[in-house]
Amino acid sequence: MTTSSVPLSSTSLASVSLASEKPVMHEKNDPKLIGYLGQVHVMMAERGLEHSLSALIELRASQINQCAYCVDMHISDARKAGVSQDKLDKVIVWRHVDVFSEPERAALAWTEALTTFDPKTNYAKLRSELRQHFSDKEITLITTDIGMINLWNRVQISKH
Repeated sequence: MTTSSVPLSSTSLASVSLASEKPVMHEKNDPKLIGYLGQVHVMMAERGLEHSLSALIELRASQINQCAYCVDMHISDARKAGVSQDKLDKVIVWRHVDVFSEPERAALAWTEALTTFDPKTNYAKLRSELRQHFSDKEITLITTDIGMINLWNRVQISKH
Protein backbone atom coordinates (compact mmCIF):
# COMPACT_ATOMS: atom_id res chain seq x y z
CA MET A 1 0.00 0.00 0.00
CA THR A 2 1.14 3.46 -0.75
CA THR A 3 0.82 6.34 1.68
CA SER A 4 0.98 8.89 -1.09
CA SER A 5 -2.16 10.64 -2.24
CA VAL A 6 -0.95 10.38 -5.82
CA PRO A 7 -2.76 7.58 -7.67
CA LEU A 8 -0.64 4.63 -8.71
CA SER A 9 -0.24 4.02 -12.41
CA SER A 10 -1.31 0.71 -13.86
CA THR A 11 2.38 -0.22 -14.16
CA SER A 12 2.91 0.56 -10.47
CA LEU A 13 -0.18 -1.45 -9.52
CA ALA A 14 1.11 -4.39 -11.54
CA SER A 15 4.48 -4.23 -9.72
CA VAL A 16 2.76 -4.13 -6.32
CA SER A 17 0.55 -7.04 -7.33
CA LEU A 18 3.48 -9.14 -8.56
CA ALA A 19 5.45 -8.43 -5.39
CA SER A 20 2.52 -9.45 -3.20
CA GLU A 21 2.13 -12.72 -5.12
CA LYS A 22 5.76 -13.79 -4.67
CA PRO A 23 6.19 -16.97 -2.61
CA VAL A 24 6.92 -16.61 1.08
CA MET A 25 10.35 -18.12 1.67
CA HIS A 26 9.71 -19.71 5.06
CA GLU A 27 13.23 -21.10 5.44
CA LYS A 28 14.65 -17.57 5.01
CA ASN A 29 12.07 -15.90 7.25
CA ASP A 30 12.64 -18.25 10.18
CA PRO A 31 15.56 -20.59 9.50
CA LYS A 32 15.70 -21.69 13.13
CA LEU A 33 12.08 -22.88 13.13
CA ILE A 34 12.43 -24.65 9.79
CA GLY A 35 15.72 -26.14 10.99
CA TYR A 36 14.01 -27.60 14.04
CA LEU A 37 11.43 -29.22 11.77
CA GLY A 38 14.26 -30.78 9.78
CA GLN A 39 15.72 -32.23 12.97
CA VAL A 40 12.62 -34.40 13.39
CA HIS A 41 13.83 -36.49 10.44
CA VAL A 42 17.25 -36.92 12.03
CA MET A 43 15.57 -38.07 15.25
CA MET A 44 13.36 -40.56 13.38
CA ALA A 45 16.42 -42.06 11.67
CA GLU A 46 18.27 -42.24 15.01
CA ARG A 47 15.30 -44.12 16.46
CA GLY A 48 15.43 -46.70 13.72
CA LEU A 49 13.01 -45.64 10.98
CA GLU A 50 14.29 -47.56 7.98
CA HIS A 51 15.41 -45.13 5.26
CA SER A 52 13.92 -47.14 2.39
CA LEU A 53 10.53 -47.36 4.13
CA SER A 54 10.60 -43.65 4.97
CA ALA A 55 11.41 -42.84 1.33
CA LEU A 56 8.42 -44.88 0.11
CA ILE A 57 6.12 -43.21 2.65
CA GLU A 58 7.33 -39.75 1.71
CA LEU A 59 7.09 -40.46 -2.00
CA ARG A 60 3.52 -41.77 -1.75
CA ALA A 61 2.30 -38.84 0.36
CA SER A 62 3.99 -36.40 -2.02
CA GLN A 63 2.27 -38.05 -4.98
CA ILE A 64 -1.11 -37.75 -3.26
CA ASN A 65 -0.42 -34.11 -2.35
CA GLN A 66 0.78 -33.40 -5.90
CA CYS A 67 4.02 -31.80 -4.78
CA ALA A 68 6.28 -32.23 -7.82
CA TYR A 69 9.38 -30.86 -6.06
CA CYS A 70 8.89 -33.35 -3.21
CA VAL A 71 8.20 -36.28 -5.55
CA ASP A 72 11.51 -35.62 -7.35
CA MET A 73 13.38 -35.33 -4.05
CA HIS A 74 11.88 -38.53 -2.59
CA ILE A 75 12.53 -40.55 -5.74
CA SER A 76 16.18 -39.55 -5.41
CA ASP A 77 16.16 -40.37 -1.68
CA ALA A 78 14.55 -43.74 -2.36
CA ARG A 79 17.21 -44.61 -4.94
CA LYS A 80 19.95 -43.70 -2.45
CA ALA A 81 18.21 -45.93 0.13
CA GLY A 82 18.30 -48.88 -2.28
CA VAL A 83 14.64 -48.90 -3.38
CA SER A 84 14.42 -50.62 -6.76
CA GLN A 85 13.33 -48.80 -9.89
CA ASP A 86 10.52 -51.34 -10.23
CA LYS A 87 9.09 -50.26 -6.87
CA LEU A 88 9.53 -46.58 -7.66
CA ASP A 89 7.64 -47.06 -10.92
CA LYS A 90 4.78 -48.78 -9.10
CA VAL A 91 4.36 -46.83 -5.85
CA ILE A 92 1.32 -45.06 -7.25
CA VAL A 93 -0.38 -48.42 -7.93
CA TRP A 94 1.03 -50.33 -4.95
CA ARG A 95 -2.31 -52.01 -4.17
CA HIS A 96 -2.41 -53.66 -7.59
CA VAL A 97 1.10 -55.11 -7.84
CA ASP A 98 3.09 -57.69 -5.92
CA VAL A 99 6.49 -55.94 -5.64
CA PHE A 100 5.88 -54.51 -2.15
CA SER A 101 6.40 -56.47 1.05
CA GLU A 102 3.55 -56.84 3.54
CA PRO A 103 5.16 -54.31 5.94
CA GLU A 104 5.55 -51.82 3.08
CA ARG A 105 1.92 -52.37 2.06
CA ALA A 106 0.72 -51.74 5.61
CA ALA A 107 2.81 -48.56 5.82
CA LEU A 108 1.56 -47.33 2.44
CA ALA A 109 -2.06 -47.95 3.46
CA TRP A 110 -1.45 -45.99 6.68
CA THR A 111 0.20 -43.21 4.64
CA GLU A 112 -2.82 -42.91 2.38
CA ALA A 113 -5.24 -42.97 5.30
CA LEU A 114 -3.42 -40.17 7.14
CA THR A 115 -2.81 -38.09 4.02
CA THR A 116 -6.31 -38.17 2.53
CA PHE A 117 -8.90 -38.20 5.27
CA ASP A 118 -12.01 -40.26 4.59
CA PRO A 119 -14.69 -40.66 7.25
CA LYS A 120 -15.18 -44.25 6.10
CA THR A 121 -11.59 -45.24 6.90
CA ASN A 122 -11.28 -48.01 9.45
CA TYR A 123 -8.19 -46.84 11.34
CA ALA A 124 -8.44 -49.71 13.84
CA LYS A 125 -8.13 -52.25 11.02
CA LEU A 126 -5.18 -50.38 9.54
CA ARG A 127 -3.46 -50.24 12.96
CA SER A 128 -4.03 -53.96 13.34
CA GLU A 129 -2.36 -54.56 9.98
CA LEU A 130 0.55 -52.33 11.00
CA ARG A 131 0.96 -54.20 14.30
CA GLN A 132 1.44 -57.44 12.39
CA HIS A 133 4.75 -56.00 11.14
CA PHE A 134 5.76 -53.14 13.43
CA SER A 135 6.00 -52.39 17.14
CA ASP A 136 4.01 -49.49 18.56
CA LYS A 137 7.27 -47.50 18.73
CA GLU A 138 7.85 -48.14 15.02
CA ILE A 139 4.24 -47.16 14.26
CA THR A 140 4.87 -43.89 16.08
CA LEU A 141 7.89 -43.28 13.84
CA ILE A 142 5.89 -44.14 10.71
CA THR A 143 3.02 -41.88 11.81
CA THR A 144 5.44 -39.05 12.58
CA ASP A 145 7.05 -39.47 9.16
CA ILE A 146 3.63 -39.25 7.50
CA GLY A 147 2.76 -36.14 9.51
CA MET A 148 6.07 -34.48 8.68
CA ILE A 149 5.93 -35.17 4.95
CA ASN A 150 2.41 -33.79 4.82
CA LEU A 151 3.67 -30.66 6.59
CA TRP A 152 6.64 -30.33 4.21
CA ASN A 153 4.38 -30.87 1.17
CA ARG A 154 2.14 -28.04 2.33
CA VAL A 155 5.07 -25.73 3.03
CA GLN A 156 6.44 -26.40 -0.46
CA ILE A 157 3.04 -26.17 -2.18
CA SER A 158 2.46 -22.80 -0.48
CA LYS A 159 5.25 -21.49 -2.74
CA HIS A 160 3.52 -22.47 -6.00
